[in-house]
Amino acid sequence: MAEKLVKLGIKRQKGYLYFIDKQGDVSCAKMARGKRKGGGRKKVAKCGIKRKEGYLYFLDKKGDVSCAKMKRGGKKRKKR
Repeated sequence: MAEKLVKLGIKRQKGYLYFIDKQGDVSCAKMARGKRKGGGRKKVAKCGIKRKEGYLYFLDKKGDVSCAKMKRGGKKRKKR
């Protein structure tokens, strides 16, 4: 289950990817579509989140920053 960290209420624009950057702030970048190039990252909101290992940080449907514990599972691969 996800835990809400910061309430921001960010309205998303179509064609942009929203993510939590290394500084713990919300940023967005234009997505590449077909022959069009993407890129051009810009900060949307400053929140300065301190990350913990083993957690996934994301922007939820309401535009707030949330985190959830990552599930580690699956079949282990043999080393070659």
